[in-house]
Amino acid sequence: MDKLQADLLRGLWYVACPGREVKKGAMTGKKLMGELVLIGRDENGKVFALRDICPHRGIPLRHGWFDGKHVQCCYHGWKFDTEGTCVDIPSTHEYQTIDYSKISCGAYPAIERQGLIWIYFAANGEKPEDGRQPEPPTLPDFPLDAAPTVDIMQPFICSVDHAALGLMDPTHAAFVHTSWWFKKNATKLRSKEKHFEPAELGWAMVRHKLPPQNIAYKVLGDDVTTEIRYQLPGLRIEHIKGSKHSVVGLTTITPVTPDETEVRQLFWTTMGWVKPLKPLVKHLMSVFLNQDRQVVIQQREGLEFNPKLMLINDADTQGRWWMQLKREWDKSAAEDRPFENPVQAKTLRWMS
Repeated sequence: MDKLQADLLRGLWYVACPGREVKKGAMTGKKLMGELVLIGRDENGKVFALRDICPHRGIPLRHGWFDGKHVQCCYHGWKFDTEGTCVDIPSTHEYQTIDYSKISCGAYPAIERQGLIWIYFAANGEKPEDGRQPEPPTLPDFPLDAAPTVDIMQPFICSVDHAALGLMDPTHAAFVHTSWWFKKNATKLRSKEKHFEPAELGWAMVRHKLPPQNIAYKVLGDDVTTEIRYQLPGLRIEHIKGSKHSVVGLTTITPVTPDETEVRQLFWTTMGWVKPLKPLVKHLMSVFLNQDRQVVIQQREGLEFNPKLMLINDADTQGRWWMQLKREWDKSAAEDRPFENPVQAKTLRWMS
């Protein structure tokens, strides 16, 4: 098996959290990409992200206060605006001349789109518009101000690579997702054949019709089809569309550290009647995702011995694509050339 890469890809937009988690005039601290990040929303409702370390004595700014305009450190009261620039040092006396504008805690490009807060982690200090991913992806069929109908997050104690391989693994469901309502049975595996093609920063399972006998899809109307896309830095986007309604499911994997990952599942739907069912839907989503989380906890016991791992053709081909994409992203950056998608169109077959 090709060696899993422990490096965290940069020069990309990552999902930090749903916008609903950060209220106006509030801030919250997170560790993302191995860095301390302070996420806030100013008095006008605009989100921002700062390096969560005061440049004076190194204490995280999240322990301080935010008045809707300025973040104030709890240690010595230094103040910073939402761009990270220092605007006040209370201890400065009348005979001192300090150019506050030259002092900064550091900031990250942040944007709120479709109910999600995205943060750009630069490769070499570049602005997103000067990088290789100028803006985060936009989900189909929903406006930019459409928040997810339901969302959950669970921490995975594993690398982003092992989380990603589990995300795109088509054959584990019958053995891992054994809830009665998911109707999986490892003794009754069926042959599957899916067509794949390269897509932006990844690949897509080509749009195809879903079985008409599946009652769950009938609420979407006639001729229900689905397309599933996987793309860097760790997104799975499923777009299910019928003659009446659409559903978009997004799974994101955001590195906390090289060995910790936040996995989120979010759904957008045009079916308004789903909202009263949110508690039930959220519970089922949590049960399903926790089954994946428990497996990586068990897997960690074996990985501590650094075993040589295997990937087999077809069933694990998407895992190979993931690693090839990561290598190409880093290599193209090092060689200062455009990214070239290494994925080729292919039909894959497996039993599940």
